[in-house]
Amino acid sequence: MTENKTSEAQIRATRNWEKKNPEKARKASYRRGGRNYILNYADEDDLKEVEAWIEERRKNL
Repeated sequence: MTENKTSEAQIRATRNWEKKNPEKARKASYRRGGRNYILNYADEDDLKEVEAWIEERRKNL
């Protein structure tokens, strides 16, 4: 059995917050995933594509 660094109470509190704030939790998850992809996996072509998405998004805001 593995031990968590995080207490059971903190895990429950986090899960409760996620249930009460689903949109914020979803946005945070997407942000983490995007950052992880860009910093750890994207090559030059991928980064150019992400930059194009960013420019398109800025135009639509």
